[in-house]
Amino acid sequence: MEFQVGDKLVYPSQGVTVVEEVGEEELAGQMFRCYHLRLLSTNSKVMVPVKNSDRVGLRRLSDAGEVAAVMARLRDSGGQDEHDWKDRYRANLDRIKTGDLNEIVDVLLCLAEVASRKTLSFRERKMFDHARQLLVYEVAEVEGRDVDEVSQEVDGIIRERAGNILDDEDE
Repeated sequence: MEFQVGDKLVYPSQGVTVVEEVGEEELAGQMFRCYHLRLLSTNSKVMVPVKNSDRVGLRRLSDAGEVAAVMARLRDSGGQDEHDWKDRYRANLDRIKTGDLNEIVDVLLCLAEVASRKTLSFRERKMFDHARQLLVYEVAEVEGRDVDEVSQEVDGIIRERAGNILDDEDE
C-alpha cells in the first residue's frame, strides 16, 4: 500500500503520524525510498523505508465506524484481568504493538479493571498512559475533534470504571 504526502497514518505503538515527505535516502550504504513521518503527539520525526511499511505495520487511520465501535466498547465492556502482573504486562504490550484500536481498548479496559481494585505499578501506569494517548489521538483525527475534547471524554469513561486512576499521576 502506497502513502502520499499529507496522509495520516498509524505507526503501531507510536501513534498517529503524518507523511511529510517521500524521498530517496541512503541507509547502510544503499538507497531506499522512504516515508518521512511526524508523530502528532510529540512532533518527533521517523523515517520508514517504503518497502518496510507493511512489516512495521503502518496503516491508514481507522474509519469512523471502527472508532465509534471501539468507543462504545470502552464505555460498555468489562476488562480482562490476567492474574500475574508479568503475564498481564506482556499480553498488553503485545496488544499495543499490533496498533489495532480494538487491542488498544483491551489494554485500557484491562488496566482500568486492575486500577479499580489496586494502584497500578509504575510500568503498568506508563502503559496505561501510552494506550490512552494512542486511542485519543486516533479518535481525534478520525472524528475531526480537538485532542483535549476527546481526552476529556475518554478520561470521563475511565473514571466511571476505575475511579481515581487518572488522579494517581505519581504512583
